[in-house]
Amino acid sequence: MRIADITAIAKDVLEPLGYEVLEVVTSGGKRTSLVLVRIDRLDEQPVGVEDLERSSRVLGLEFDRLDPIQGEYRLELESPGAKRPLLRQRHFERMLGLKVKVKVPGIGGTVGVIKEVTDTAVTLEADGGRIETFNLAGITANLAEFPDGHR
Repeated sequence: MRIADITAIAKDVLEPLGYEVLEVVTSGGKRTSLVLVRIDRLDEQPVGVEDLERSSRVLGLEFDRLDPIQGEYRLELESPGAKRPLLRQRHFERMLGLKVKVKVPGIGGTVGVIKEVTDTAVTLEADGGRIETFNLAGITANLAEFPDGHR
């Protein structure tokens, strides 16, 4: 099954429970595949162990029912962590003032501090004070530093 299908199943199951699916990553081993699902809480509170246990249990039951992955696999759920993917405008707004790594397909990447976020763009201050603005729809981004507290 495609990663997009696995992601859709995860979203259908977890969003009604109050979780946002940030990322789904799969990797194959010799005997067992890994399905890693990164989640955040829709209420923007920190993801706790109870959240991970609950979401893992419920998503595991749905995967057992639908059997979307061939062969044996290990399902892991985790909080976004230090290299949190930034996918939506709100993600960038929450991390205003922090350093992020932005990649633009076909062009490359840059690291800078988030200075401004609009509906469609993010503006960074890169090394040397260079200001760069990126269209949110055309980038991938992750935190490049860990915040000193929950955001």
